[in-house]
Amino acid sequence: MTNLTSRERLIEVGLRPTRQRLELARLLFGAGDRHVTAEALHEEASASGILVSLATVYNTLHQFTQVGLLRSFAVDGQKTYFDTNTTDHHHFYCEWNGQVLDMPSGNLEIGGLPLAPDGTEVVRVDVVVRLASKA
Repeated sequence: MTNLTSRERLIEVGLRPTRQRLELARLLFGAGDRHVTAEALHEEASASGILVSLATVYNTLHQFTQVGLLRSFAVDGQKTYFDTNTTDHHHFYCEWNGQVLDMPSGNLEIGGLPLAPDGTEVVRVDVVVRLASKA
């Protein structure tokens, strides 16, 4: 989250620094880049003694994403992960444990994208490479 405090960063992006947002921001951004689901963050908050509903966690994650503090991407169209690393990058998904890893940059070339429909533009391409454990 840059050198700004969580409070300053939330104010900078136009979000009111409520207690719950500040506590969730501390969990999200206090330990480097990470990938979380709303459910996992809710469990982490509960284990830390933070009283917050799962709905509030979802709302906060979506608000943080809308203002550029997080990136979101879906796996299987059902599970959404939130990434504290907002740079342009792709992911590996470990099917055996659900872990998400950042893919090293420069290892993937994407070409031949179709033209975007009139009045739209491609803003980002998310690639998730699924990994299976070798037996």
